[in-house]
Amino acid sequence: MYNATPFSSLTQGAGNNSGCPKNDGFKYPLYSTIFSIVFVVGLITNVVAIYIFTCSLKLRNETTTYMMNLVVSDLLFVFTLPLRVFYFINQNWPFGSTLCKFSVSLFYTNMYGSILFLTCISVDRFLAIVHPFRSRALRTKRNARIVCICVWVLVLSGSLPTGFLLDTTSREKNNATYCFENFSSKQWKSHLSKVVIFIETVGFIIPLLLNLCCSIMVLQTLRRPQTISRGGKLNKTKILRMIIVHLFIFCFCFIPYNVNLVFYALVRTKTLQGCSVESVVRTIYPIALCIAVSNCCFDPIIYYFTSETIQNSIKRKSQIDRSFDVKFSEALQSETSSNLQCSLRNLKAKVFHNESSV
Repeated sequence: MYNATPFSSLTQGAGNNSGCPKNDGFKYPLYSTIFSIVFVVGLITNVVAIYIFTCSLKLRNETTTYMMNLVVSDLLFVFTLPLRVFYFINQNWPFGSTLCKFSVSLFYTNMYGSILFLTCISVDRFLAIVHPFRSRALRTKRNARIVCICVWVLVLSGSLPTGFLLDTTSREKNNATYCFENFSSKQWKSHLSKVVIFIETVGFIIPLLLNLCCSIMVLQTLRRPQTISRGGKLNKTKILRMIIVHLFIFCFCFIPYNVNLVFYALVRTKTLQGCSVESVVRTIYPIALCIAVSNCCFDPIIYYFTSETIQNSIKRKSQIDRSFDVKFSEALQSETSSNLQCSLRNLKAKVFHNESSV
């Protein structure tokens, strides 16, 4: 279900007599190339992001909490990519069943963890813009940490069973081992179809609707004259650009794979039959998978556009601090000057008093 030849068992393996020709031979060089690029770019950008969040960024709020968890999710998956690249090049998994299951679990942890954490950022932005005063009690770092814990529990409860439910399979011809490929139709009907329903509903459809609804309501709020006069055109442009980038990355990375996954499950359970349907889904699957994996590289773009508001708040805070320092120094100078004048007057009075007594 995860990678390589998801439809190999349609033309070879248990219980398949479809006889449909295979047309996905391009997948191995495609996977090895794309995953290598994602490993290099994703590792560099996410390490830089985690350095900025932990070392450079002094002001932390609920949004940075969600982004930090998103970085951790991306890095966990990026670290497994060299094993996958080795598998794609050699078409053999020599690292054992446990490591295969773990890497597959991390793939789904990353994908649906990214979806849910991006949704948390979208909902947080919606509350901050549409309900800025009523949401103050909700938008706290403590509540954000609780939400992140719930997301991790939800994601792991879906990804771990997916990865550890089934075992690796082997090819008898050349004694090579697949990492999660040739599942039979029986396995799909009994286990995997239920997993697909769960992850598609909880991990994709509901978050997609939340992202769309929150973005639409934020855009409607920004169109109001009082919002423009209060925030200014510049802030409105930044928020609009942030929403567009957020939605584009979300839709570009996750919609192709998750839509294709539904058809994939229908074909594997033989709900949809026919070589033409099988050929189309089998061709789209590797491309959609590569696009989904690339979210590790696109997530730092979300950090950049979202952190603009954080940077602005830091600038405002520093400006307030500077103005306070200036006022304090002026007050101190004024107080020092008044004390000095008072001391001079006292000294002068004492001198005149002494002269009169003499």
